[in-house]
Amino acid sequence: MVEPLIITLDGPAGSGKSTVSRRLAEQLGLEFLDTGAMYRGIAAACLDLGIDSADTQAVAELAGHCRIEFNWQAEPPNLLINGRDVTDRLRDADVSAAVSDVAAIGAVRDVLVQEQRRIGTLHPRLVTEGRDQGSVVFPGAQVKFFLDADPAVRARRRADQIRQSGRDADEAEILRKILTRDERDASRKDGPLIKPDDAEVVDTSDLTLDQVLALLEQRVRERVGAALESAP
Repeated sequence: MVEPLIITLDGPAGSGKSTVSRRLAEQLGLEFLDTGAMYRGIAAACLDLGIDSADTQAVAELAGHCRIEFNWQAEPPNLLINGRDVTDRLRDADVSAAVSDVAAIGAVRDVLVQEQRRIGTLHPRLVTEGRDQGSVVFPGAQVKFFLDADPAVRARRRADQIRQSGRDADEAEILRKILTRDERDASRKDGPLIKPDDAEVVDTSDLTLDQVLALLEQRVRERVGAALESAP
C-alpha cells in the first residue's frame, strides 16, 4: 500500500506557488496538482460559452456539469474541461480577470474541493498548490507552506511572465488587480485565503526561485524524509 504524503503550498497570486510546487514535486518524486488551474478552467469555460463570470447561478450550474480532468501523462499535467485541453487558455487576460469572481462562488468551490480531494485519494503522494489547500481541502496534510511576497514584487513577476510569452504587460495595472484580488480572496466567505496555523510562512520577495525551492525541499526532507524514502 502506498503511504500517503500530501504537501500543500498556499498563498496569494504571484507568490510563485505554481512554479515552485511543480519543481518541488519533480525533485521529491511526487505528483503535482495545480488547483488554480481548475478555477481558471471553469472561468475559461464560462467565457468561451458567453457566460458572465458574475452570474453566480449560471457559473455554478456550468461547474456542476463540467468534467474536469488532468492528463497525468504530461509534465506538468494538462487540464481538460469536458475533454478539451484548455491549458494554453488559462493565463489569458480575460481568464485572469474573471477567475476571482468564479473562485468566490461557494457552489463552485464545493465542486472543486470535492474534486481535489478525489484526486488526492487517487494520487496520494502529491504536492498541491492554491489558496485553501492546507486550510480547507487537505487540513491533515503532512507538510504545509504559505508562500507570500510583496505585492509589487508579485506584479513584476506576473508582468515578466506575460512578456516572456510575447505579450505587452502594464505592471501598474497588474499591481492594481493583484491588490484587488488579494482583498477579495481574503474576505470571501467560502475558502478564503488564510494562513493555516500549522503552515510555515516563506516570504519569497528577496529570494530566487532556486533559493525558495532549496528551502522548501530542505524543510520537507527534515520533516518527512522517511516517508519520501518509502516511495515505491
